Parts: sequence; C-alpha cells; structure tokens
Amino acid sequence: MKIGGLQRISLIDYPGLICAIVFLEGCNFRCPYCHNPELVDPCLFRASVKESDVLEFLETRKGKLDAVSITGGEPTIQTNLAAFIRKIRKMGLAVKMDTNGSHPHIIKNLLSENLLDYVAMDVKAPLEKYKEIVNAPVHVDTITESIHLILKSKIPCEFRTTIVQSQLDEGDIRQIAKLISGAKVYILQKFVPTKTLDNKFLKETSWTDERLQNIKMVLEKEIPSVVIR
Repeated sequence: MKIGGLQRISLIDYPGLICAIVFLEGCNFRCPYCHNPELVDPCLFRASVKESDVLEFLETRKGKLDAVSITGGEPTIQTNLAAFIRKIRKMGLAVKMDTNGSHPHIIKNLLSENLLDYVAMDVKAPLEKYKEIVNAPVHVDTITESIHLILKSKIPCEFRTTIVQSQLDEGDIRQIAKLISGAKVYILQKFVPTKTLDNKFLKETSWTDERLQNIKMVLEKEIPSVVIR
C-alpha cells in the first residue's frame, strides 16, 4: 500500500464512531482545488508510511477505536486495497472508504465481499462538466455506475460536492442532486483555500452562507439530509 499518512484518531470522519484515518497516495483526477495536493502530485509525496506500522498501531488500539476511514488521494487505484481492508476487518474494526467513483468494478468487488461498512463518494460536477472540473480523462458512465452501486448496497453512505464559486452554480448542484436521486445524505462542502493543487485556486472562494442555505432548502425537497460542512 502507498500510504501517505495516518491520523491516529478522529471523532468526525466516521459518523457516530471513533476512527483512525489512513491517507493513501495517488489519484487519477487532478481537481485544481484539491486540498490534499501532497497525496495527488507525485512531486509532493512525502516518505511513505509502512503498511505494517499502520496495522501494528491499529492492533494496539483494539477496544479504543471503532473504525478506520480510508481516504486519499483515491483509494480504488491501489492494487492491494482489498487485502489491506481484510486485515483491518479481522481486527473487528469497521471500514469507511472515500472515493471519487471512477472505478466502479473495485467498489463492486469490495461491496460483494462485505468489506465496506460506509462509503462516501465525491460527486464533482454534472456529467457534462466532469472532465473540465477534474482536469483529467474520465468516462462519466463509471461515475453513474458507482453512484448506483453505492445506493443499491444498502450500507450507510453519503455523497459530497465541494463548492468552488468559479466552478459550479445552483443549476449544477441541482443536476448533481438528480444524479444521486435516492440518496439520504448529501453534503455541500465549503471550499477553504488553505492549500490547493493549483495555487491559482488559493484566491478562490466558496459560496456565501446565504447562497448555500438557499440551495440547501431547495435540495431538501428531494434529499432527506442536506448538510453544509
């Protein structure tokens, strides 16, 4: 596993559970506003954390941690992801995975093995704007397939969109809401320009609180829980 970092405890990343967060290196998208550039740009990669060290740490936290959140980067591009998760599950820990949804076959395999307890998928844009927003080749059918797989899985899940003022408008968000029709939780993430893959986006902003609240009220007519984070 190409592990870029380990956060030993989080009270917020896995809803309702105390978890550790494992950050995996590498991503097939190049969203310019990405807030984890050190996990995306190989030139910024730091010394990797050994998988054995992560597993040894988790062993020492049995009874203290409830879960592990696996994020990135993009976890599904790692070739031995399933094997890594199996080792975590053997410790009795629940597993949450964050994904961009670009590899539905990996998501399908993980779900079929019951290796995931929670999935959070970032939906970047309406389908027609995907390539523009993620700044990389993408087959949009894979995005819709991943959404459908996650919704059909019946495990707890959430869908998320980062709101960057220059990238998305209210119409875009409404289209995304249609893509995830049937979802119980949709999170609108306020863009905070502390660090970005493209430094030009350090000058960007999110929507105003009023604008976010307005779209939240619109979306709540179709989605039970819309959260501004």
